[in-house]
Amino acid sequence: MTKQQIQGDRAEEIAFQLLQRKGWVLLDRNWSCRWGELDLVLQKDQRLLVVEVKGRTAQRHDRGGLDAFHSHKRRRLARAINCWRSHHPDAGHQLLQVVLALVNLSGSATRVRWLAIHQLS
Repeated sequence: MTKQQIQGDRAEEIAFQLLQRKGWVLLDRNWSCRWGELDLVLQKDQRLLVVEVKGRTAQRHDRGGLDAFHSHKRRRLARAINCWRSHHPDAGHQLLQVVLALVNLSGSATRVRWLAIHQLS
């Protein structure tokens, strides 16, 4: 496993733990299809939450991971979500929310910035 994969796993675990404490239940983690991967898929009440996680250990010139969520990535994420929903028809009636979790892994205090994504394409 590469250093980047280890950091990504750590960032995903931090985001997951925060959401779990708020009552979200994990349905899938790192679910993949030909269109891409969904980092976290969670459920709470009648809501479905898809979380794209970007972890960073140092200040890079990509605004903490925000620039890595470019239009091509958003389109692939939309396709992967549609693919996931086709494999989980029972979740089709649930309200879908998509968020970007920007996890700052540097320093002793880990910070997560949550951004709601209203449009993927």
